[in-house]
Amino acid sequence: MFESADLDHKVSKEEYKREEPKLREALLNAQFDLGAQKDFAVLIIIGGVDGAGKGETVNLLNEWMDPRHIVTYAFGPPSDEEAARPPMWRFWRALPPRGKIGVFFGSWYTEPIVNRVLGKCTDNDLQKYLDEIFRHEKMLVDEGVLLLKFWFNLSKDQQRKRLKALESDPKTKWRVTKEDWRRFKVYDRFREISEHALRETSTAGAPWIVVPGADPRFRSLTAGRILLEALKKRLAEGERREKRADAVPPMPQLDNLRLLRSLDMTQRLEKKRYEKLLERYQGELNVYSRSKKVRKHSVILVFEGWDAGGKGSAVRRITSALDARQYRIVPIAAPTEEERAQPYLWRFWRHVPGLGGITIFDRSWYGRVLVERVEGFCSQADWMRAYSEINDFEEQLVQNGAVMFKYWLHITKDEQLRRFKERQKTSFKRFKITDEDWRNRDKWADYEAAVCDMVDRTSTEISPWTIVEAQDKPFARIKLLKSLVEKFRTL
Repeated sequence: MFESADLDHKVSKEEYKREEPKLREALLNAQFDLGAQKDFAVLIIIGGVDGAGKGETVNLLNEWMDPRHIVTYAFGPPSDEEAARPPMWRFWRALPPRGKIGVFFGSWYTEPIVNRVLGKCTDNDLQKYLDEIFRHEKMLVDEGVLLLKFWFNLSKDQQRKRLKALESDPKTKWRVTKEDWRRFKVYDRFREISEHALRETSTAGAPWIVVPGADPRFRSLTAGRILLEALKKRLAEGERREKRADAVPPMPQLDNLRLLRSLDMTQRLEKKRYEKLLERYQGELNVYSRSKKVRKHSVILVFEGWDAGGKGSAVRRITSALDARQYRIVPIAAPTEEERAQPYLWRFWRHVPGLGGITIFDRSWYGRVLVERVEGFCSQADWMRAYSEINDFEEQLVQNGAVMFKYWLHITKDEQLRRFKERQKTSFKRFKITDEDWRNRDKWADYEAAVCDMVDRTSTEISPWTIVEAQDKPFARIKLLKSLVEKFRTL
């Protein structure tokens, strides 16, 4: 992949002086159009060989373009806060919103490539990480992000000359360290690993662009023109850009037999038995939540279910057994303007707890395959690919030590109607019932199908769904608490 980039490409001073002002003006115009349309975000990944002009290019982009709408993040070793969460967490937090340009100087490629070069991980470890990157970038592109990946290249001889030239100049000598020369000694190994990483992750939607870095003028014009052409092309596409589903839609149930209809909704728990079990399981939950074993993990609870299904009261029975300093409840409503300007999962990544923390989601990322699917708030392509994106998201959480609990609280349509009417009659419960709740009842069959598809496609061995028969609230609460305690026992 680097053969052409190894050549001594050059641009004369005269040509650079002639072309640079025109390129700057065109880039600024494209940037203003991007800010006006706000149809997509631009993310520029900067990687490559030491001394190939990565830093100079980043500085140049900030000089050529409006700095108010371009943000650069330089990623070094993770902080303690970042290390307590999945590796992708810090990159998700830095994603640019629609209408903006983000530059990642150092990215999700840096650590796996360097670790493999230094022998800190195996080929299998590297490949696993590259597979995760592949899926992550596909998700970003599918969400509309214009992803540009620049790899700045120097041949081994060019890098040696570059380092010596910087070292011989008193003004730039400080830029060359012993670490740079140590890395130069493993140039061949670095090139081999990097070439493999680029080959595995260069796709139609997010191809790698290898830029020769020996001549600063050639490098600058090349990177600038590629960015300009990519911006102009996407801006011209506008709303004509197609979205396609990568999977066959869920199969219709020919016999009308669905998971939710197979549940035994007659299960009940009498009051004395309920009170005894409630005290027992809340006590055990309190002890486990403070144990060293559980504190080595993060705990994530996801609550989904029918309107009036009892999610709120179930959450209260759990939190009353916990230290208030230990947990956080995240209620999920319609996305804000800030959240709509980002890829769908962004607003959930920002709430991922660190090790030792407990986060309870009252509704969650599953809205994409439930409400948004049924109400038509997103395209079929969006909700169809969301199944695999959600599975990837949860796998990253579990790999980083999260213990996942996902609950669907199920009631019958008749029971929901009874609870709705009860809420209307009770003054302090009226706020719980809205016109939207009544409208959703008209689409009960559509939601039922969506729930069954959701469970089938996202109940995995590492993050299974627990379906809770919630017709009887005491029975549902004890089933929830019991499942938590039994899981903590096995840690």
